[in-house]
Amino acid sequence: MLVLAAKRLFSMILIMVTVSFILFALFESDKFSVAGKVLGPYSSTEQREIWLEKNGYNEPFLERYLTWSLNAVQGDFGDSIQLKAPVADVLWPRLGNTAILAGLVFAFMIPLSLTLGVIAGMKEGSVRDRSISITSVLTTSVPEFASATFLSAVFVYSLKWLPGTSAMINGFSWAEIALPVMVLVLYGFGYIARMTRASMVEVMTSNYIRTAILKGIPYRRVILRHALRNALIAPFTVIVLQMNWLLSGVIVVEVFFAYKGFGKLLLDAALFGDIYVIEACTLVAVFVAVFSQFISDIGYTLLNPRIRFS
Repeated sequence: MLVLAAKRLFSMILIMVTVSFILFALFESDKFSVAGKVLGPYSSTEQREIWLEKNGYNEPFLERYLTWSLNAVQGDFGDSIQLKAPVADVLWPRLGNTAILAGLVFAFMIPLSLTLGVIAGMKEGSVRDRSISITSVLTTSVPEFASATFLSAVFVYSLKWLPGTSAMINGFSWAEIALPVMVLVLYGFGYIARMTRASMVEVMTSNYIRTAILKGIPYRRVILRHALRNALIAPFTVIVLQMNWLLSGVIVVEVFFAYKGFGKLLLDAALFGDIYVIEACTLVAVFVAVFSQFISDIGYTLLNPRIRFS
């Protein structure tokens, strides 16, 4: 187990180093382009050369990369060109806002999707199985911007129950965050529900489940003690990997509802050409991706005895 964790950790570090090097090469290999973005398109060549010398851009490329990497590890990503503030001061609050949104989505989506997936998989081909499967496919097929538009038309303009934006100007508001959570839950629960349903169907047709039923063990006990635990092994991986989607894949929802999260920050930086914010956001997104994969691999090993003791 420790050997597996060490291998996964080494792989994680190797991926981060590789991505960071590629990212630095893409954005900062042309130092005059960097100076032009920071000082503006109308800055003179002399001004750019002074700025480059002052900020250490005349040092060798590898030395600049090592310095940048060490600063990034310490949380120093430079200053935002657009916001005129340290990137860290902007990034962490936005990341925290997205974490709040993601936490609420997980709190509603996971119990809903697992429950529906288990119910559907208990009796393959039944009316409730087909109903849940069709609903899951339909909700997953509708993109976030379409469901956001539909839900806004219903709850904002028709019923007038909820506000149409989630800017949180006066602090956290349950009413303002309700629509973004609804949109993401509606889009994401179907995928997990279908994975859970497929895993449950496979478990219910296994020999040990049939033997338990034939022995007269109560059906409820068979489901809760034997089938459910094994059926949730595969969906666990899918659930952990949803962290990637909830971090950088919610840009549409955050922009639609003017929610000041990580996705909207990344989009604004890309549109403005704020390279230091883009670099920081990319590194954070890649770290979450590889870390969630690390957690998924370790968790799957712990949940599956056949892998743990092999």
